[in-house]
Amino acid sequence: MSQFQPASIPDGRVDVDGDLHMRDAKRKLVPVSLIKPQHLLQDELVRKVMGYAVALSEQVARFKAHTFDDIGAFEALLEQEYGAKVGGTKGNKTLMTHDGLMKIQVQVADYIDFGPELNTAKALIDDCLNEWAEGARDELRAIVTRAFNTDKPGQINRSEIFMLLRLDIGDERWKRAMAAIRDAMRIVGSKAYVRVYRREHQEAAWQPVSIDLAKV
Repeated sequence: MSQFQPASIPDGRVDVDGDLHMRDAKRKLVPVSLIKPQHLLQDELVRKVMGYAVALSEQVARFKAHTFDDIGAFEALLEQEYGAKVGGTKGNKTLMTHDGLMKIQVQVADYIDFGPELNTAKALIDDCLNEWAEGARDELRAIVTRAFNTDKPGQINRSEIFMLLRLDIGDERWKRAMAAIRDAMRIVGSKAYVRVYRREHQEAAWQPVSIDLAKV
């Protein structure tokens, strides 16, 4: 850790009439002399780790900003010089080194919300399930229950909604329900993600360069 410069974190000490105090979790000032040594050591440890964590978080944020700036500058150069663009219409793109051993992937994910048409879809699906009471498969009922999260009114499970759309069911009411779900979809925003990969040789599998603390 000593090679990485931590952020400055206050030590929590407050001078009160010449005596050092620290606030407790209830914001009460407590003389440092009355705090147990193990609690002071724990406080110092957490503040030390926090200093490195904040500095690392800020460094990752700068890395992300610089990466998108560099990619944007590269794309602008390509468009200016050659009239060419990198990636697909949605903004997804892959950039690779000449030797094929390193690559950067930019993926743009849409945020999808659902409009009032979803209520119509739910009613049609319920009609189908009620009529199919004897023949409806348990797994289909489970998917529908999870999709509309019936234990929490007004909430839905997007992944299960998309699973419903993949089911091939010929009932006209079911088809109208799926059309209603598609009509209910609203793209309310998007977010771009950058991922970096490398491999030891051209036939090797790609390995992600992890920037996720839990995966390092």
